[in-house]
Amino acid sequence: MKTIANVKEGERLVGFFLVKEREVRVAVNGDEYMDLLLGDATGTIPSKIWDITEQQKSAVHVKTILKIDGQVRLFRGKKQLQINRVRIATDEDNIELQSLVRKSSTPREELWQDLRMIIDDVQNDTYGSIIRKLFGNKDVRDRLTTIPASKVMHHAYYAGLLEHIVSLCHATLQLLAVYPHLNKDLLLTTCLLHDIGKIRSINDPITPEYTEEGELVGHLVMSVEMINEAALEAGISLQDEELTALKHCILSQYGDTDKGLGSAISGKIPEAVFFSSIEELDARLNAIQMINGETESGWEYHPMFKRKMKTTE
Repeated sequence: MKTIANVKEGERLVGFFLVKEREVRVAVNGDEYMDLLLGDATGTIPSKIWDITEQQKSAVHVKTILKIDGQVRLFRGKKQLQINRVRIATDEDNIELQSLVRKSSTPREELWQDLRMIIDDVQNDTYGSIIRKLFGNKDVRDRLTTIPASKVMHHAYYAGLLEHIVSLCHATLQLLAVYPHLNKDLLLTTCLLHDIGKIRSINDPITPEYTEEGELVGHLVMSVEMINEAALEAGISLQDEELTALKHCILSQYGDTDKGLGSAISGKIPEAVFFSSIEELDARLNAIQMINGETESGWEYHPMFKRKMKTTE
């Protein structure tokens, strides 16, 4: 079956697609059209509905499921779907929204079981208390295990943040054999909580946008705020040295500040240097994996790298 990921230029693409983004625009001739980003379980593709009707404007929104018959064209080297026929899906079509959502390659339930085992591996009382306060909240668990790690850059799919966290934990546990002098509990807790603020900064697991607080405050500060709240609830002083080390690792996770990638401070302890390195590695490798198959030329520009990257089918 043809999907967004495997369809080629000139081929017909027929199926159900989820509207991920939608905006009404005005063409140079004055006619209105609808700019769409469509998704299925394999990826996304831009498209347009020309000469839109008032009925389409009122009926087609983000999370609308459309039945589309179209043909794939290339525009500036990237695939676009030229729509020939389109209609809104009905109950009779029996299409579940989740079936059109890109997900982690590892089932969410399996990732969550991995995470639970990693949490049990943290022996430090301070870190264990903070983790239990946060992960003991059902809303936190539900959000953390469904939202993407980002809108676009890396792990930008359902349960992507959970996959990212588990990957970081596994990488840490493997590399501790090489760097045994590092604080295992501090590193595992940093992996678990480094992006906890994203449950407040990203509003939806399927069609993610940034919340107003996420736009104005940012997930790093929000992560530290949530950790401070949990520490106070657990009776831990905000001046606690172990708590300070955890917040330092989180605030320096994007490397030295002169990189301009978002760190509030440059890493000043070994664990902070270690974590920023594996965080960058996991994000960058996933970013390349995400763009595989998006172009037929074998090359794709990625804003994370600020250059074209070699891709595979």
